[in-house]
Amino acid sequence: MKQLDGSVTAPKGFRASGVVAQIKNLKSTKKDCALIVSDAPAAVAGVFTTNQVQAAPVLWTRQVCAGKQARAVFANSGNANACTGDRGLADSEATAQRVAAGLGFAPGEVCVMSTGVIGVPLPMDRIANGVDLSIAALSPEGGPDAARAIMTTDTVPKEKAIEIEVEGGVIRLGAIAKGAGMISPNMATMLCVVTTDAAIDAEPLQALLRECAEMTFNCICVDNDMSTNDTMLCLANGLSGVPRLEPGSANYAAFANALKEISLYMAHALVRDGEGATKFVEIRVEGADSAADAKRIAKSIAASQLCKTAFFGQDPNWGRIACAAGYAGVGFSADKLCVWLDDLEVVHNGLPTPFEEADAAARMQPRDLLIRVAVGGGPGKALFWTSDLSHDYVTINADYRT
Repeated sequence: MKQLDGSVTAPKGFRASGVVAQIKNLKSTKKDCALIVSDAPAAVAGVFTTNQVQAAPVLWTRQVCAGKQARAVFANSGNANACTGDRGLADSEATAQRVAAGLGFAPGEVCVMSTGVIGVPLPMDRIANGVDLSIAALSPEGGPDAARAIMTTDTVPKEKAIEIEVEGGVIRLGAIAKGAGMISPNMATMLCVVTTDAAIDAEPLQALLRECAEMTFNCICVDNDMSTNDTMLCLANGLSGVPRLEPGSANYAAFANALKEISLYMAHALVRDGEGATKFVEIRVEGADSAADAKRIAKSIAASQLCKTAFFGQDPNWGRIACAAGYAGVGFSADKLCVWLDDLEVVHNGLPTPFEEADAAARMQPRDLLIRVAVGGGPGKALFWTSDLSHDYVTINADYRT
C-alpha cells in the first residue's frame, strides 16, 4: 500500500474544488462549498446517521445511493439544512439540480451534503453562487480545497490518498472528511467522501462500505453526540483499467483492506482533532463473550465523561474505567476484571495491584494513551478510540451558534 499526495482527486478521473460562498455570513472569507466530480459514471454507496432527526441532504442522498450511480458530490459547511421541513428538502433538490445543469448530469446523480448550524434554512442565493463558483474552479488538484471547504470547528483538514498494486494494474483511493464535535456515530461520521478508480458494482461496494464503517467510524467518539447529518459516501468510477472486482477474488480482498485502511486513518484523524482534545486514547477490551460485548464495554469507557476528564487531567483513576466497564450492560465477573494503563497493570482479578502512583501517572502523560481492559477468558475483543474532555471543549460548544 503506497501513500500518495492529494486526496479525492488522486484516483483517475476525479476533479474537485473548494470555494468561498459566505454561506454562514457575509463577512466570512472561509471556503465553505466543495464539489467532487467523476469524469465517468460511478457506482455509489453510502452510510448515514441513524438519528431519528435526519437532515434534508441525508434524505436526498439516500435516494441517490438507492439509484446506485452518481457523478458528483456537493457539500456546504456553515448550515446543516436540518429541521428545515419541506423547504429544506426542496433546497437540497434545487442544489442538486443546479449542479446537474452546470455539468450536464441528471439531478439524481448528484449527492448533497451539509454541515453546520441546525434549524436555519439554506441561503439559496449564496448556495447557487457556491455551486457556480465550484464548477468553475474544478481541478485535478482541487482535493485539498474541498477538504478545507467542509470544515466547521475542525482545526486541520483531513485527507489521504493511497494506491495498491493488484493483478491487472494499480487501484487508487482518496478521501476527505470533517468532524471534530458531535462525534458518536452509529453509521460513519460527520462527513466523509471516498473516491476510487476501482471498477466494482454498487451492491458489493455498499457491503464493503458498511463493514468498514462498523470497524472504523463506528468505533470512535469525541462527545457521545450523534449528528443529524452524518454521511459517508464512496464513488467508484472504474477508470483504473483493472478488471471489475468480484467478491471472493484476491483483488477484491486487497481493495477491501485498502478501503478499511483509509477509513481507519480518517476516523483516527477526527478523534485527534476532536474539539479541545489533548489526548488520543485507544481502548482495548478482551476476554468478553463476544466481539459485540467487548465493543459495548469499550464504548462505555470511551464515552464516559469521568474517564475523559481523567484522561485530560492525566489522572490514573482506574476506578472510573472499572465503573464504566461495569455499567456497559454486559455481563462479566468483577473478580475477573483486569486493567492496564499502557503496560502497567493497575487492577488484577478485580483488585488493585501494588503499583506506584508515580508510575501510573507517568503512563497518563503522553498524548497517545492506551487503556487495556480484560473481563474474562472469552474470545470477544474490540478496539475503540476516543479523546479527552477539556476546558476548551466547553468553550467551543458554549457559543457555537453565535
